[in-house]
Amino acid sequence: MTNPHELQAPRRDTAVTARQHGETMSLGTGFEALSFSHRQLDGMMDPLIMVDHFTMTEPTFGAHAHAGLSAVSVLFEDSTGTFRNRDSLGNDIGLAPGDLYWLRAARGAVHDEAPTPGSRTHGLQLFVNMPASDRQQAPASLHVPAGQMPVLEGTGHRVRVMTGESNGVAGVTPPALPLAILDIHLEPGGNFAHPVAPDHAAWIHAIRGEVMVELDGETHLVSGQQALAVRNTGVIGMSSLSGGQAVLLSGKPLHEPFIQRGPFAMRNAEELAAVVAAHEAGELGAID
Repeated sequence: MTNPHELQAPRRDTAVTARQHGETMSLGTGFEALSFSHRQLDGMMDPLIMVDHFTMTEPTFGAHAHAGLSAVSVLFEDSTGTFRNRDSLGNDIGLAPGDLYWLRAARGAVHDEAPTPGSRTHGLQLFVNMPASDRQQAPASLHVPAGQMPVLEGTGHRVRVMTGESNGVAGVTPPALPLAILDIHLEPGGNFAHPVAPDHAAWIHAIRGEVMVELDGETHLVSGQQALAVRNTGVIGMSSLSGGQAVLLSGKPLHEPFIQRGPFAMRNAEELAAVVAAHEAGELGAID
């Protein structure tokens, strides 16, 4: 599906929001997810294409290709065991609870992830768009162990800066688009504020409990089945009466049309057909 138009940057006098309801899905006996797609919001998720909030307890997908985007795996700390990550770049990594893995697929890569026997993985799978000018780059990857992520701690909050920056604290820089990924834990009555760059958008999803999001003096309640896309704000305030957990993703929108088919995102139908043919011919690599 092609984005019908580029979103114009809104005026800086008031926040622009869009509420998104996740779609439940399950595959086999070991995978359940709440899925959010760019198609629901007509560009408001940009630069995000898709976010799946998932729990996986057994292998589900098998090896599969990506191209034209980044596939990012965010593991929450309540995961157990190991999430085995393999790809055609030669990586074979046992991701631990709290880890992050960023695969910049670009012109194409093959990927496979699955929990090891007895493990339970709770996390997010993100598809992050790439500029059309970067889609023919070589694939690249980044593994960020939980222990290497800086943590912001204050009255009533604990925030893991998985990538990007918040409140002057910098995590790692992704190997593609700059994107802040914050894992926010709020105690009952706790609060946290994240400054947003003037040209950046944000996407917020409640992982556990209910979270109040304050934007320009207006309060938005976000529950576990919902997400809130935000443009045109300087500071995002978050609080929770009973305690909760949320993710905040913040990056610069691309404002570029694209076509997505499953794990591929390309500029037009011709490029999409070409990358599908390349995958079918085995040109996107393989996992040994």
